[in-house]
Amino acid sequence: MKAIQVFYEGRVQGVGFRYSVRQIAKGFNVTGWVRNLPDGRVESQVNGEDEEVNAFLEAVRQSDLGSLIKKESERVLATPPDSRGFEIRT
Repeated sequence: MKAIQVFYEGRVQGVGFRYSVRQIAKGFNVTGWVRNLPDGRVESQVNGEDEEVNAFLEAVRQSDLGSLIKKESERVLATPPDSRGFEIRT
């Protein structure tokens, strides 16, 4: 099981980024959430089996969103948060 926190920078707010990430997540066996941050970045937490999490992240990069992302940083979380589904947080 893998749990990561991801920060996306670039033109990632006001363009449907969070909704697209949630749609992509529906195609993978992952749980978590995505939200806008006040500094203009988008934060996401993704949980699942290593292969599923990695495939999901690659799908985000390869989607139309990839052209909007200027920087992506990841941090592995020690304890996976308890979550169901994949939601947009405010």
